[in-house]
Amino acid sequence: MITTQHSVVLNGVKYVWIKVKSALVKSGLKDYTYALNPYVGCYHGCNYCYARAYVRYPDVRDNWGYVVYIKENLPQILRSEVRKLKPAVVGLGTTTDPYQPIEAVTKITRESLNTLLKNRFKVVIQTKSSLVIRDLDILKERKDLVELGFTITTLDQNLSRALEPRASPPKARVEALRKAASAGIRTWIFLGPIIPGVNDSPESIKEVLEVARESSSTVYYDWLRFKPGLESFFSYLNIDLSRYLSGDEYKIWRRKTSQTILKICEELNVKCASEFNEYSIT
Repeated sequence: MITTQHSVVLNGVKYVWIKVKSALVKSGLKDYTYALNPYVGCYHGCNYCYARAYVRYPDVRDNWGYVVYIKENLPQILRSEVRKLKPAVVGLGTTTDPYQPIEAVTKITRESLNTLLKNRFKVVIQTKSSLVIRDLDILKERKDLVELGFTITTLDQNLSRALEPRASPPKARVEALRKAASAGIRTWIFLGPIIPGVNDSPESIKEVLEVARESSSTVYYDWLRFKPGLESFFSYLNIDLSRYLSGDEYKIWRRKTSQTILKICEELNVKCASEFNEYSIT
């Protein structure tokens, strides 16, 4: 249940300030007890993003990247909740990026991060934004309770712009990753989604894995999750994914690509793992 407060349009994106009744929610991801998402919707507007399929607000879902809800009272609600709960693992930004540009103004993520760490909750952050380095002071102070992951789909700037039009450029993410790793923070890279004919070449994969080696980061990889609403984007790229997304051809492609990833990981001495059990998803 939300209460709408006011809205403003900045750089073509409509931001709506809302009040919520809860902050932490039980996570459906096996490694997290709770999920915390300071925003609904995401400025980055990644064309492959399937998170929109799980958003219950039509205004956000149907205008992905152009409508973002800001949970303005989330820090206050969170402070109340953590006093009643035992410390556990929180995924910060499991649905939308906690460090999208509006965070530079609101600082909701920073305030929430500070609250969680002071109360001994372990926080796992996933982002595509170099803005996270703004909070390096907090992360360093409680680095025993922090993991920081960057999604790096490709290091090709032009391809990244087509896939992730408003996320931080790959080079900025890599630089932020290196700074965090140098500060002693445990880091990882999410290589995904891996898309047939787009970023699945050995050369593209190796570039990302070399960054992982340099920063001593673990790599988690995953595949494109094709959901309704993504068809027009892949049509725009002139890519026919239909033959890859079901049946034997998809299984063959995925097995071959996984073997390529694991082979390069072994060559570079990088720890790699599939985000999901490789043999349970068909």
